[in-house]
Amino acid sequence: MSKIHVSTTVNGDEVEFLCDPRETLLDCLRDKLNLTGAKEGCGTGDCGACSVTLDDRLVCSCLVLGAEAEGKTVSTVEGMAEGESLHPLQQKFIEYAALQCGICTPGILVATKALLDKNPDPTESEVRYWLAGNLCRCTGYDKIIRAIMDTAADLREAS
Repeated sequence: MSKIHVSTTVNGDEVEFLCDPRETLLDCLRDKLNLTGAKEGCGTGDCGACSVTLDDRLVCSCLVLGAEAEGKTVSTVEGMAEGESLHPLQQKFIEYAALQCGICTPGILVATKALLDKNPDPTESEVRYWLAGNLCRCTGYDKIIRAIMDTAADLREAS
């Protein structure tokens, strides 16, 4: 089967890669572009560990074909920090110890950033609902939710 040429923007950079027509965006990000933040937890879109945004829409990259990124904008956890400065969500996750094994963390960070970009003042219920597709086996979610709520408050104050 012939390879497909894909031109896309990932984390603000224009990139090109060749992929098999059946290859997932997750595999393309990890294997072609060396962006290993998104993880394959389930391969069926049930865990959220591979969450990225595709044209500002939150998606499970294990369910999207790499070829579907043609001409689109992809954002991953690697694109959250600005140089050496962590995104406020990343900093709060560290402060609140809202991570343990780290498999789910990149997907939760990307999903939460997508939420806060759309709704800078979510209720705790809205945060929990938004993250329903991101599974974590280690933390119990309380520290994650507190870190998100505190980040949202800080971002509102700063704007």
